[in-house]
Amino acid sequence: MENIVVIGSSSIDLVVKTDVLPQAGETVMGNSFFTTTGGKGANQAVAAARLSNKVYMIGAVGDDKNGKQIIENLEQNNVDTTFMDKIENETSGTAHITLFEDDNRIIVVPAANNHVTPEKVLPKLERFGAGDIILMQHEIPEHTIKEVTDYAVKHDMKVILNPAPYRNIDKEIIDKVTWITPNESESELLFENGVDEALKAYPRKLIVTKGAAGAMFYNDSQQLVKGYKKKVVDTTGAGDTFNGALAVALIENKPLEEAVDFANLAGSFSVTGLGAQGAMPYRKELD
Repeated sequence: MENIVVIGSSSIDLVVKTDVLPQAGETVMGNSFFTTTGGKGANQAVAAARLSNKVYMIGAVGDDKNGKQIIENLEQNNVDTTFMDKIENETSGTAHITLFEDDNRIIVVPAANNHVTPEKVLPKLERFGAGDIILMQHEIPEHTIKEVTDYAVKHDMKVILNPAPYRNIDKEIIDKVTWITPNESESELLFENGVDEALKAYPRKLIVTKGAAGAMFYNDSQQLVKGYKKKVVDTTGAGDTFNGALAVALIENKPLEEAVDFANLAGSFSVTGLGAQGAMPYRKELD
């Protein structure tokens, strides 16, 4: 069986729940606070590893207690951390999350994640080969994504790019990746001619997620793979769960519509508990 290689960020999430969002200069009372492990890369690695074996994480943490906690959590969730770097005199990444009215607002401080550079990543990819899937996001340096994509093309590896959080992407990168998985708002920012035209331009490559409504791609005509509605507790990590599950389905050679359906189902489970990883499903639940 081929490998899933997640190249991305890891962090400690600091989460507050509130019924009132403060205005500029205003202080309000929150309902609760907790910390948990997160980062889009680590989230996607955990999501994939709960559904499959042979999931590897390439990333970086600081030489602090948060970094130790991040590594321990990955290993407890069956993610191989052989290729995780510990950066001396650096802090681990953090995400500051406000939960309000079934939605979230997030500020990310990359810290050690800025060290996920081509110089550190590319030598690690020599361990992997043709048929393996690389999964990346936008919480690591942009030039890392470009060089990893070029490497993957040369070595017959497949790439899923989850372009979140949004930033501009060179068209060359979009053309070279195997799949790209923005949500609706990211799609509108990425494609000037609109999402419908973009879906036609990138058939079976562009997969646009729509939350509980499901996900769209183009195959002769526009396809909507309907989602699964569950009671929402926390939407943090739903997109990451979708992407991790999608990588698992694709590495298992499921047809694209079936793979998206599998990812939709996994994503629906993830919103039923607190924290990005708290309700990510295990394989027996989806089966």
